[in-house]
Amino acid sequence: MNKTLGCIALGVLVALLALAGGLMIGGIYNGLVTTEQAVEAQWAQVENVYQRRLDLIPNLVKTVQGAADFEQQTLQNVIEARAKVGQMQVSPELLNNPNAFAQFEQAQNQLSSALSRLLVVVERYPELRAVPAFQDLMVQLEGTENRISVERRNFNETARVYNTRIRKIPHKWFISLLGWPFTEKAYFQAQPGAEEAPEVDFDFG
Repeated sequence: MNKTLGCIALGVLVALLALAGGLMIGGIYNGLVTTEQAVEAQWAQVENVYQRRLDLIPNLVKTVQGAADFEQQTLQNVIEARAKVGQMQVSPELLNNPNAFAQFEQAQNQLSSALSRLLVVVERYPELRAVPAFQDLMVQLEGTENRISVERRNFNETARVYNTRIRKIPHKWFISLLGWPFTEKAYFQAQPGAEEAPEVDFDFG
């Protein structure tokens, strides 16, 4: 009788340990899923602000083209940089491919550089800067550029939390032993002067 009770007690203990272990593993897995979803949600925010910039550029180009004798090469550089960005296939899977992520970032940085050069050249065209439509585009572009910086920074912080978690024990053990599909996410790299907000001259006098 005592032996039977002992076996039952042992069985219950094993079952409880198995249940506790399953709950712990499930909790770890669900926590990783939640953190990864946060990274992908923040990535969607980054995509949104980059898309807003892409949407603004055609109107900007059209407005600038109306200026007499405008520096065509500078304008062409913006058009080509935008086209290159537009041709890229962007999805959350990009975050798991460091090379593809680097190519995406490089294309966006080239577009940023082309736009910066355009704004410098515009300074030589006071008649263009006085056009209300152009002023409005500059306000929208400045706000978008600032938002890009904010969303990139937020993305890096969210990715840092996720990357730290998957490298910690016991998370790292379970990922390796159970083949869980959690891999490290890439970061945006800081560009020279990234700590400063983009400057747009609003002295239209």
